[in-house]
Amino acid sequence: MKLFACTACGAPLQFEDAACPQCAARLGYDPAAGRLLAVALDGEVWRVQGEPGGRAYLFCANAAYGACTWLLPAEGAGESRFCHACRHNHVIPDLTQDSNLGRWRKLEAAKKRLFYTLLALGLPLTRRPEDPKGLAFDFLADPPAPGAPGVMTGHDNGLVTIAVAEADDSEREARRSAMGEPYRTLLGHLRHEVGHYYWTKLVEEAGALDAFRALFGDERTDYGAALQRHYSEGPPADWATRQVSAYASAHAWEDWAETFAHYLHMVDTLETAGAFGLRLKPRHPAAEDLSTSVPFDPHHEPELARLVDAWAPLTFAVNALNRSMGQPDLYPFTLAPAAIEKLAFVHARVRAARGA
Repeated sequence: MKLFACTACGAPLQFEDAACPQCAARLGYDPAAGRLLAVALDGEVWRVQGEPGGRAYLFCANAAYGACTWLLPAEGAGESRFCHACRHNHVIPDLTQDSNLGRWRKLEAAKKRLFYTLLALGLPLTRRPEDPKGLAFDFLADPPAPGAPGVMTGHDNGLVTIAVAEADDSEREARRSAMGEPYRTLLGHLRHEVGHYYWTKLVEEAGALDAFRALFGDERTDYGAALQRHYSEGPPADWATRQVSAYASAHAWEDWAETFAHYLHMVDTLETAGAFGLRLKPRHPAAEDLSTSVPFDPHHEPELARLVDAWAPLTFAVNALNRSMGQPDLYPFTLAPAAIEKLAFVHARVRAARGA
């Protein structure tokens, strides 16, 4: 994530800010320009402050619920008035339930971070009904009936289902602990499940199945049986020599989705480090290899090796910072050479899609 500044007063901003903390100007994100804009109401439209004759914007319809700060051009907006990210919503939870509104807001905040990276990478984003396998989101609450099965987070032919209960920190932590996962976040869920959608777009539809199978395995093996075996027997003892996570060892599709999500973690975090001008130069003679900086745009860097070379020292440092605060490692992973080779495949498919 890059740094933002208020276009009215110049104060530094966070991506999620809806109002400037310094001048209180209302903020809206223009995804086409990649900018947070200080806007003022001009009749029925919004314009950038100080630009009275400038472009006319509307806020996404979900701004009415405090769930979106994205803008869309007023011209040609149509009746739906949803932004570039919210247009992909298929089902949202019942907002008459107070708990659902707060959970959905958290999900939308994570989804906006996801879309920021997808757009910056230039990845294809198709919608339904134009594309039967277009990207869509169902944010579902568990049924109120006692004993009814809860919502399962997952993916099916472009439709991503997220259990809104995951937006509760305590519930998510309980699930993380029960499943023995070192890392579980809303953003991580979204990146993983969207990874399945991009398997279709970047691998299957792009004619890259042979290269995929050579690295990840044959996705035609029985998926249900593979997951059942994973949950009953656990991952192979040597999974860390081949995959980015234990769950990635369950099936070739999950290996791709976990690797794709990991790639997005790297790109977003490295851009943030570069935006803040972070430079590591440890004051210890044995730690010279931990020196690094990020003087490049991870979204456009042609060589994955440059991302990995900066990633290893950066994650070592942030883990040390977390431990200083009595927190668990921010990055509880180790990248083996085979996992890096898979990341390089994802990187190559992303760049091929941008070129296409």
